[in-house]
Amino acid sequence: MGFLKTTCGVCNGDAGLTRLRLKQSKVDICSSCLKAAGGISVVNVAKATVEDVRKILQEKAERIGDDPMSKAEGMYGYCKEHNFGSGFNEKQSLKHFTVLQDNLLKGEKVLMTFIGLNDFKSATKHNNNYAYAITSKRIIFGQKKVAGQKFQAVEHGKINDISFKTGVLFGTLEIDTPYEKIKVGLDKGSATHINNKIHEVLDTLKEESKPVQETQQQVAAALSPADEIKKYKELLDMGAINQEEFDLKKKELLGL
Repeated sequence: MGFLKTTCGVCNGDAGLTRLRLKQSKVDICSSCLKAAGGISVVNVAKATVEDVRKILQEKAERIGDDPMSKAEGMYGYCKEHNFGSGFNEKQSLKHFTVLQDNLLKGEKVLMTFIGLNDFKSATKHNNNYAYAITSKRIIFGQKKVAGQKFQAVEHGKINDISFKTGVLFGTLEIDTPYEKIKVGLDKGSATHINNKIHEVLDTLKEESKPVQETQQQVAAALSPADEIKKYKELLDMGAINQEEFDLKKKELLGL
């Protein structure tokens, strides 16, 4: 008996040999659509409908957008281009970065990425390679395992300090948070460059996030009393304030 071809109820393409059944919708789903939606750990094929899967895929597409750095391939490419890490292979690295890709928040932008040894204690004591990213909101890192995955995030506001030191073979990056100290082992050749780039990105974010109110106060301080009086005179002429309000404000500005 030949293989009976069926159509994927999500993408309408060939469901293939590795298809699964969405029991609620009574249709098959191809392995590509299932993987794109997050796999069986996200899609419960016994309960999920076609509409549920399409909604997951739509939300992921909106979250990722067109920015290359919001996709695993772009994050990995950044690492390779800047030589931010070593001792890893492309296939496994893409899997690690896919964990980050799938956990990005809506509107979150990836600014730099690197690969390092998580929970680094020594050359032989660590949790193997993780993918790391500094985003506009957080430091995120994750690892794809044979069964499942690991993902962790630290908001910028929760970071007490980031310290760095070099050894004979490795550099060690330590991210100090209120809950734990996250130690990352980096190959000595790229460790300093990675550390410098992390601080550069975080310093830029800090500068850009200065409260709007502070900027407004600086602008207001730069205005002379005459400028302020002129502004309120314009409001008076427009009818936005009355004569009494203008006179009071004028006296206040002149210190009378």
